[in-house]
Amino acid sequence: MGRLALVTGGSRGIGAAISNGLKAAGYKVAANYAGNDAAAEAFTADTGIPTYKWSVADYDACVAGIQKVEADLGPVEVLVNNAGITRDAMFHKMSREQWQEVIDTNLSGVFNMTHPIWSGMRDRGFGRIINISSINGQKGQAGQANYSAAKAGDLGITKALAQEGAFKGITVNAICPGYIGTEMVRAIPEKVLNEKIIPQIPVGRLGEPEEIARCVAFLASDEAGFITGSTISANGGQFFV
Repeated sequence: MGRLALVTGGSRGIGAAISNGLKAAGYKVAANYAGNDAAAEAFTADTGIPTYKWSVADYDACVAGIQKVEADLGPVEVLVNNAGITRDAMFHKMSREQWQEVIDTNLSGVFNMTHPIWSGMRDRGFGRIINISSINGQKGQAGQANYSAAKAGDLGITKALAQEGAFKGITVNAICPGYIGTEMVRAIPEKVLNEKIIPQIPVGRLGEPEEIARCVAFLASDEAGFITGSTISANGGQFFV
């Protein structure tokens, strides 16, 4: 069997595509999820990929969850920090709870998941950390001060950990998707999609979850061993860094 990859938020949307893509590339895969039991059960039934439930916002739950995964499947060698939430509001209307929930999941969640596995990766002399940030962490977005701040923070920790992990064989990279055709995005009214969103994207379409998954599979591979601290902007040309 191949190396073990753990994907947070890995049973739905972009995360499900990543889990499937890594399995197709020969990895053993475990998918974490936070709350939708029915979706997780259906995902496992369809794919054979085991799912494990815990909140990445809870450090102790992450430690326990990772221990369970490793007891079942072996050491985590590839970690994809994909789990994320939104609690959108214009800043003058944003509550402390809306701010904190997004920071706890989208930023602290990266720490909570990476910290417990970091020492093992150092000891083994190999690791791949791939953080799924966002175009809005690069350019900001009105109504998403919390989300933009968290996703920008994900890019900061990516660069710092890349420097710490490099001499131990650990690479740390980020991917910033733009508008991807997930169930959530496709639920936006067609008029809004066609008149306001897609015209902002130079390639003239939404991205597909599988396109993000292919970026992840490359960064997880041995062939990407010289790439660390980098960000792939997968947004159809909507924003350049």
